[in-house]
Amino acid sequence: MRVETVRKSGDERRHPEAQAKRVGLVVMPSEVPSRAKVHKLDWAIDETRSSTRSSKLEGMTSEQQHSTSEIDQDDSDSTQGNEENGIQVEGSVSKSIAMERDDSLPPKPASEVEALTNGVTKQIIREGHGNSPSQGSTCFLHYRAWTEMTMHKFDDTFQEQRPLELVLGQEKTVQRGLAIGVASMKAGESALFHVGWELGYGEEGNFSFPNVPPKADLIYEIDLIGFEDAKEGGKPRSQMTVEERIDAADRRRAEGNQLFKDDKIEAAIQQYEMALAYMNDDFMFQLFGKYKDLADAVKHPCHLNMAACMLRLNRYEEAIAQCSVVLQENGNNVKALYRRGKARAALNRTDEAREDFKKLQTLAPEDTSVVKELRSLAEHDKQLYMKQRELYKGIFGPSPPAVSPQRRRWYWALWSWVIARAGFLFRWRNEKDD
Repeated sequence: MRVETVRKSGDERRHPEAQAKRVGLVVMPSEVPSRAKVHKLDWAIDETRSSTRSSKLEGMTSEQQHSTSEIDQDDSDSTQGNEENGIQVEGSVSKSIAMERDDSLPPKPASEVEALTNGVTKQIIREGHGNSPSQGSTCFLHYRAWTEMTMHKFDDTFQEQRPLELVLGQEKTVQRGLAIGVASMKAGESALFHVGWELGYGEEGNFSFPNVPPKADLIYEIDLIGFEDAKEGGKPRSQMTVEERIDAADRRRAEGNQLFKDDKIEAAIQQYEMALAYMNDDFMFQLFGKYKDLADAVKHPCHLNMAACMLRLNRYEEAIAQCSVVLQENGNNVKALYRRGKARAALNRTDEAREDFKKLQTLAPEDTSVVKELRSLAEHDKQLYMKQRELYKGIFGPSPPAVSPQRRRWYWALWSWVIARAGFLFRWRNEKDD
């Protein structure tokens, strides 16, 4: 099965940090991995579907037992760059993240306007790659939608973190303009579309959700994550069995791992996103027993591997969010704790980072990489204190010199003599008046 992948810029995926549940630190002895296993588990990209596979990992060789700044290339944290606050700074792969624009309004691309049909125009924001989807293809996309007259944003899948699954040729009537736009795109492409009301919500509009006035022309900002052609076996999630959805997600996870090994980090992220599209909240809520375990064994590695990719790209807030999703369900996941701690440290959130590393230290007390990170945080705090002390010294001036004990005794004797002399003069004055 061919799956088109994408490259999406970091400022277009905003994931607020999930609030991880506080869980107990007590674990059974069998749950505490050995130092060698924890070291490998902390760093390696998840390659298998089993979430309990740590007990099957072989001991590391002497070449693998290196410092935390020199890890094997399978792991998403591997780098040969410089360290800053305990976080590896990528050289070849890192990308500068542009300032986030105000997504309450549509973007203003500089590209030429292309008329697709009588009611749909297109402007490319970011070029894609490969072919365009054909009729019957299952497409995964993010989009934002506005009414053109009032610029009211009435839908945003980026904010909801739920990609839309759209089967070309089976779209709803209100999605006709959206489908025309998607059919013109390539995987990884981002574009802006103006859609006439005839191909949108029509003459009557929509007064439930989303709220769209009558005869409202629409603006769509669409990001095509990827698609599957119908002739290659792609079909909507609603027509898949539980096993098929889990297998489809696992294939994308494996493809993402391979792309990561090929140093195609953005494309790997998109494969993980497509995998998670099969593991959405509605689907996971219905699972229990062995099916829940099988789904978690795919879903959790996807979140962790996305976090590893985000660390490679210095997108630390997104890395924190991905790890927190896993920690909500498994508060003792060592990879999630380690990577979230790294990301928090990179953002100078040292207290929160220390909390993650200290909890990880209780799970793996002999792991030297955790000790190294805690030392790095302590050194960072020390340097910050020294800078603050120098700053305050410059504001308030140097402190007065300390008075020696001998000089203090002279001051006390002089003050006592002055008091005694003043008392003598006061009594003499009173006697003279009498």
